Order: sequence, then structure tokens, then C-alpha cells
Amino acid sequence: MFISQFDISWIIWFILIFVMMFLYPVMMLQYVVARLQQTLDMVSGFSSEAKKMILKTVSKKTKKDVKDAINNFLEFFMIEPLSLDPYGIVKKLEHISNLSEEKFKRFVESIVPGSDKEFQANLAMGLSSTLSLYQIEKLIRHYVELVKKTRNSQLGLILQMQLPLVERLSRALLYGTEAFTNSWPIGDSFGAMVAARLIGNNKGKELEEGTLVVRKKIRGKDVFIVRAKGPGGRLGKLGKVVEKLVKKYKIKKIITVDAAAKLEGEKTGTIAEGIGVAIGGIGVDRSYIENVATSKNIPLDSFVVKMSQEEAISPMPLEVFNSVEPTVKRIEENIAASKGPIVIVGVGNSCGVGNDERSLKEIEPLIKRNAKMMKKREEEEKKKAEKISWFRPFGF
Repeated sequence: MFISQFDISWIIWFILIFVMMFLYPVMMLQYVVARLQQTLDMVSGFSSEAKKMILKTVSKKTKKDVKDAINNFLEFFMIEPLSLDPYGIVKKLEHISNLSEEKFKRFVESIVPGSDKEFQANLAMGLSSTLSLYQIEKLIRHYVELVKKTRNSQLGLILQMQLPLVERLSRALLYGTEAFTNSWPIGDSFGAMVAARLIGNNKGKELEEGTLVVRKKIRGKDVFIVRAKGPGGRLGKLGKVVEKLVKKYKIKKIITVDAAAKLEGEKTGTIAEGIGVAIGGIGVDRSYIENVATSKNIPLDSFVVKMSQEEAISPMPLEVFNSVEPTVKRIEENIAASKGPIVIVGVGNSCGVGNDERSLKEIEPLIKRNAKMMKKREEEEKKKAEKISWFRPFGF
């Protein structure tokens, strides 16, 4: 029986339409689920590894079996205050934040009683990082199960578009947990380092819990240097301390120093100068400083060093550490051109960073070693990603 070329074309088109209508959605769903499951397995592995780091650190200080206690604590949650009426929201946020911080502190004291306060502060930060990683794992698992249950590939595709960012953040949180449990400086410790360099060998005092203030002369000006107490991982009550200093002394300028998220393509360690309060987080400390500066008409200068979000919560890159001295010089030039008294706020996590200039010289070899370690890991991950891409459809 003779079959014309037209008939063959029609049959081919029919098969293609059939595949596109019935088989392609099934294939796409299977691919999306497999891709989500791959990321879930990765993040789950990171979460388990972070828990092991915490348990290993705790086991050095206590013989008590705390595995169940830590697993239970990782279900901890914090409910943000109602913002329907914005009046007083900062006080509400501060109250909830203080309660959360106290909760972490009490838990750490219960699992490592009698241990060093700096060790406890770092362990609390490590727990916080592990908790964030565990929450990401739970969220991804939720969507994987939801996509499987509803067979909704569109929902899976929306999540799939975010997976590269989720994987980068999860890996950084794991490295952050490693840094906290080993008392290594992270990228976000930059502000505390600059403050330590400016402090020199002077001794400070705590105006608020976990927050140091040092008063000294720089370029002939009366300067107050504020930062979180180290080398334990703390953020300090910077806003309250600045408010107290402004009310007690005739402050003429407030300078904040912090890490800032860079755009892709920008170089890590780049220093930028601007105006405003360079403090991240939920905004409580920033609100305190902005309010008191506005009421007293005080200029607000800021210096930031650029780094990625992942670098901020991972062991400090060498480029960031090398930016400490140039930043100090620019701050000193700013001080020389200003009228005193001046408040300088070293913003950031004080993990691994002591309270004076001497501590920076002591941790320099550690930072260089960690930088080599992170570079080696980055190269290994890049090679691994290139191998995996060959097995993914369309090279995604």
C-alpha cells in the first residue's frame, strides 16, 4: 500500500502533538521533582553536618547527652509583632529580639554549664546558623512533597528558579556554623575589626551588655569607639549605646562601619563611603541612631566594604581583611576634617575578633589559612557543578 509524503508528515505531527500534550508534562514533572529532591538531599546533608559540628563542639565541654535537646531547640521559632498599627513597632521588635537572644543564651548555658562566656556566645551564634539551615531544609521538603502530592509542575518550576540561590545560601550557612564553632572571624566581622584597630591597646567598658565603648584621641579629636564585645560572637546593643553617648556628650558626628552586600561583578573588599546609618538586621539599632541623630541634627557618615551575602556569613575572605587598614586611614582622614566629639560604630559580628589591635595581628595567620581553604573548596565545588551539569537536561 502506497503512503504519500503528506500522510507521513501528518503522522509525525500527530506523534509530536501527542508527546507535547501528554508525555511532556509528565516528563517535566519528573525532572522538576528530581531537581528539587537533589537540592533537598544537599541541604539535608548540610543541616546534618552542621548539627554534628554543634554536637562535637558541645561534647568537648560536657558529658551530658544533648542530642535530643539540640534537635528540639532547632524547632524554635520567633513570631514578629503585629505591625498593623506601626506606632511603637521598633520597641516591639526590640522586645521580641531580646527575648530570642535570652532564649538562646539560657539554652547554651543549660547544655554547657560553667563554660567560658566567649565560648557560649560563639556556640549560640552557631546554633542560630544551624537553625536557619534546618528551616531551609524543612521549607524545601514542604514544597517537594507539595509538588508530588498536587503534581503541579508550575509550582515546582517557580521554586526551581530559586534553587541556585538557595544552594549558595545553605552552603554559606554551613561554613558559618563551622566558623562560629571554631571562633573564626566571618565576613560580617569587618566592622568589629576596624573598631579594634582604632581602639589600639586601650581598655573599654560596657555601657550595655555585650557592647564596648572606648574613648580616645584620634587626630586631636575626642572619639568614642563602639563595638560588640569579642571574641565571642555578639552583635551588641549599638543603638542604645550611641543614644546614651549623644545624650551625655555634645556629639558632632556619627560614623558607622559595616559590611555591605555587593552586586554581582563588583570586587570583594571594595571600600565605599556614604551617608546614613550602615546597620543591617531588623532595624532596631538603626532606628535608635537615626532618631537621636535627627533630633540633634548630627551628620551621619558611613564606610562599608563590599562582599557577597555568602561571604558575609562564611569565614572572612582575605580581600576583606586587607581592606581594614585602608578603611581605618579613610576614617582618620574623615575625623581630621570634622569637629569633635565623634562616635565611631564598628558594626557586625564580633566572632573571633578580640577587643584591641593586638588581636588582629594574632588572627591574621588564621584568616590567611581559612582564605586558602575556602578557595580550594570553591574550586572543588565548581568542578563538581560542571560534572553534574552534563547529566541535567539542557545543561540547567
